Amino acid sequence: MPRDYYDILGVQKGVDDRDLKKAFRKLAKKHHPDVNPDNKDAEAKFKEASEAYDILSDKEKRGIYDQYGHAGLEGGGGGGSPFGNAGGFGDIFGDLFGGGRQRQRGPQPGRNLQYEMSISFMEAVKGLSREVSIRRPVNCSHCDGDGVRPGKSASKCGTCGGAGEVLQSQGFMRFRSTCPSCRGEGRNIRAEDRCGTCSGQGRVQEASNIKVTIPPGIDHGMKLRIGGKGEDGEPGARPGDLFVLVRVRAHKQFKRNGADTSTTLDIPYPIMVLGGDILVPTVHGDESLNIPSGTASGKVFVLRGKGMDRVTRRGSRGDHRVQVVVAVPEKVGGEQAELIRKLAEAQGAGVREKGLFSGWFDKLS
Repeated sequence: MPRDYYDILGVQKGVDDRDLKKAFRKLAKKHHPDVNPDNKDAEAKFKEASEAYDILSDKEKRGIYDQYGHAGLEGGGGGGSPFGNAGGFGDIFGDLFGGGRQRQRGPQPGRNLQYEMSISFMEAVKGLSREVSIRRPVNCSHCDGDGVRPGKSASKCGTCGGAGEVLQSQGFMRFRSTCPSCRGEGRNIRAEDRCGTCSGQGRVQEASNIKVTIPPGIDHGMKLRIGGKGEDGEPGARPGDLFVLVRVRAHKQFKRNGADTSTTLDIPYPIMVLGGDILVPTVHGDESLNIPSGTASGKVFVLRGKGMDRVTRRGSRGDHRVQVVVAVPEKVGGEQAELIRKLAEAQGAGVREKGLFSGWFDKLS
């Protein structure tokens, strides 16, 4: 047998709208799925409380429930509208010709917020946790987001009758628009009854410190979602989310393409010719690399799994590519210049006093 709606929300049968909303908001905060991820019991309690609030916050449904209980709500409370199960045709005809029930304006969820975070290239490699401070609208704790001074209450809007919408005519057509008197709230608060903390707005700006965890391998332009850390929703509705847009600053030595990284190294000519082992810098530290003899300038070597972590595949990394080029000294003199001349002669390079190489070796001297 379904539980009593009043018992679910922990309120008495004659509860007013303000206390009813407070009771539901307290339960919604406690059992909301964003606060209790993967908790089926909390999810069921949240749905149960939402159903109870949906019924008891609607005067017509509440009246039926008080008189007939759960049975009275089955099949729309025994109503006799021929459009009752017509997939929304009743609302359509009501909008056009002013008949039918007015649409209920439920509590609106909070808006999402975005925060930009700049990090260094190496912070993107290793990942980090950082606490950031953002200002966001939250429900006023003094009036519980209601906007009304404790002990006072708001009055139903006389223009829209509490619906938050009014009918307007244009020719033979009628359509609904937001009530200009209450701006869609469905109620009005006298100036003297407004909450002094939030001036009747129901919200205040609050600086919140939020811990942001950046996973290793994050790339420039990626967004992280932090559930429930956006603007507060109206009482009874879920808050928005916070999206952190990550900006990664460039590195002087390393480049990246997705999860792959790369760098260019100047290698002494003798090692390129004769071969040898060198230390190659990667984003995770130095790695040994063997340069085979006769390596051409511009050759690219690939170090597997030495690139960035893949954010979407834990335990997987990209590769690191090393391009080696011949290191040409800016100045060479004395014995080194003589050795280079002898090498050029041995290779038949045709060192000349005039022509293409004219004066080149003189600059080395």
